[in-house]
Amino acid sequence: MSAILTRCSIALRESKEIKGQKFFCLASAALAAAFSVFAGTALAQSVEQGEAVFRKCAACHAIGEGAVNKVGPVLNGVVGRPAGTYEGYSYSAANKSSGLIWDEDTLRTYLQSPQAKVPGTKMSFAGLQKSSDIESVILYLKQFDASGHKM
Repeated sequence: MSAILTRCSIALRESKEIKGQKFFCLASAALAAAFSVFAGTALAQSVEQGEAVFRKCAACHAIGEGAVNKVGPVLNGVVGRPAGTYEGYSYSAANKSSGLIWDEDTLRTYLQSPQAKVPGTKMSFAGLQKSSDIESVILYLKQFDASGHKM
């Protein structure tokens, strides 16, 4: 889409009108603008959905400014963090020695079935069954840096 818009920008700037190219460019620009609005709205809705799904997690985990360890560790900055490394939390040996990095793919499988991904983990949660819930909660988690500030 960006390649088309770049060509259109050049064509419009040079006032070229070859076989309706100007109309095509204007239509492409309008479509791109509409898509951007839709994508932004969909992302916001997914983050909001993720916040709602996170309420299931909040019984054991905290996130955001001032978060403290509970039954589970604080999840500030969890996306991209090595498993078993949040300071001050007592992890299971299975989690500490898993060698996992909490990237999006690892989180997807873990959140679906924690015990299957890390046998022996202390996390007793059965998992999230809906892939849309998993994707949304990952988007929600990604908002928070290691200090709990929304990025």
